Amino acid sequence: MPENRRPSRPTGSKPTSARGGSQGQSRAEKNGGRDAKREKPWEAKPSRDAKPAGRGGKPASGSGSGNRPQRDGKPAGRGAPQRRDRREPAAPRTADQAAYDGPDLPEGITGAELDRSITQQLKGLPEKLASRVARHLAAAGLYIDQDPELAYRHALAARSRAQRLAVVREAVGEAAYAAGHYAEALADLRAAKRMNGATAYLPIMADCHRALGQPEQAVKLAKSPGVANFAPAAKAEMTIVEAGARRDMGQIDAALRTLEQAPLLSKSREPWVARLRYAYADTLVEAGRPTDALAGFHRTEAVDGEGITDAAERGGELETKRDADA
Repeated sequence: MPENRRPSRPTGSKPTSARGGSQGQSRAEKNGGRDAKREKPWEAKPSRDAKPAGRGGKPASGSGSGNRPQRDGKPAGRGAPQRRDRREPAAPRTADQAAYDGPDLPEGITGAELDRSITQQLKGLPEKLASRVARHLAAAGLYIDQDPELAYRHALAARSRAQRLAVVREAVGEAAYAAGHYAEALADLRAAKRMNGATAYLPIMADCHRALGQPEQAVKLAKSPGVANFAPAAKAEMTIVEAGARRDMGQIDAALRTLEQAPLLSKSREPWVARLRYAYADTLVEAGRPTDALAGFHRTEAVDGEGITDAAERGGELETKRDADA
């Protein structure tokens, strides 16, 4: 996976609200009632040869009561259904059925964890269906960082029930991206974009193209008109992806120019500034400019209060090499 893959997600739920905007999702419950207790097996049928007893132990009289067993004190009619000794064991769930069911929902997840903008989009679904979808979306948001594959399976369960909702396709795309399923992520994010026209997915879509060995497509998306209106964080992520795509194509100087046009000297302490500076320093290393790269890593470390990069370690390595070469 190309370096610095995973631009900040533009969508999701409260569990991932630290990234801003909606991101991923989460839900809960146990098996959706699938494992509820089964009906008890039917009781054994009475023998056909046994004669129902009337008063005094004599055979019961009456038309047609002959040798037929009684049910609840009444003769069973000729066409009465036969009781089975036991129910047939349930057939194993197919792969498609298991995907539809989704993973077990964690305890305590109700769907209320989602942003209101997401729950509003679910209101067009029947109430029980909306609740189930919301829980799976919330579970995806809960697990997207600690267990991306599990998050992806929850998102797929939501898509199985509501594939025509943009917010669901967005969640699947983001979870697929986090889990490394780049082709699937690209397909679902494209679908979401067709549904709602949003451009916020473009950085992730461009990075998926990089991962799939299509850097030219990543650069093309980076030049989309909507990128100019991005918020600073999203614009920085697109710049990082575009520069990475240029590097994939061997265009190191073009990658540096792309990054130099970004606000590298911004005084903001937001994470995107550290990520942007780190990408620039890393590209300087590839360009064979270790002294400039060392200064770039030091500038990154100065604003990386959350420790989202390894700028300190990279800078230390360059200093060690410099001293060894002196």
